[in-house]
Amino acid sequence: MKILVPIKRVPDPQTNIVVKPDGTGIVEDNVKFVINPFCEIALEEALRIKEAQGEGEVVLLSIGTTDSTEQLRTGLAMGADRAILVQSDTMLDPARAAEVIEKIVEQESPELVFLGKQSIDDDANQTGQLLAAALDWPQATFASKVELSGQDVTVTREVDGGLETVAFTLPGIITSDLRLNEPRYASLPGIMKARKKELKEVPLADLGVSADPKVKQVSVAPPPKREAGKTVETVQELVELLHSEAKLI
Repeated sequence: MKILVPIKRVPDPQTNIVVKPDGTGIVEDNVKFVINPFCEIALEEALRIKEAQGEGEVVLLSIGTTDSTEQLRTGLAMGADRAILVQSDTMLDPARAAEVIEKIVEQESPELVFLGKQSIDDDANQTGQLLAAALDWPQATFASKVELSGQDVTVTREVDGGLETVAFTLPGIITSDLRLNEPRYASLPGIMKARKKELKEVPLADLGVSADPKVKQVSVAPPPKREAGKTVETVQELVELLHSEAKLI
């Protein structure tokens, strides 16, 4: 089985993010970048599927500048077989990203595309669904458990009311949730092998996809500071504050 795993370069979740004074983005100086955590979970599951089957290929895909090669090399060190970098100097919105992935799917013909359910920088949670619509493939989002039997896939997914089980026949698309697995660390031998694995760079223009966004980012702003809490003496006082100030009841 060939599995395509798109991954995204994002700021480390532990990094202190500072918004630019003009609101056009974040200050990237001295910010550590990593594989998006949900993408890393998707990669781990793809590797487990390959290991369980005893054969197959896991192909990484990222969209961005050459800076993204660091995250692709990390994925290769974890065990992916090869990687593709679609070069773009601008950050693509989910709709354009889905168009890029669609083009790569047409070239690579994977049986399964495994994505993170969302990236932690914009939290859009759209790329997997848009890709499924473009390819007209079945999809299972927010996966917390994946089981394969031949060409049949059963996915347990997390929904507001609990868990839901869906099934489809390959080819298809899965997006991972946090509880799907615990990603492995790249081993030293894996890091050494990653240096020799193929990392192909493809200009965005070669795919015929426009970099013009379909969704425009108007501005970026830090969240408002939390106000200090209040200490109440009685339950009645708490109820009154919840009603008059918090507007919760």
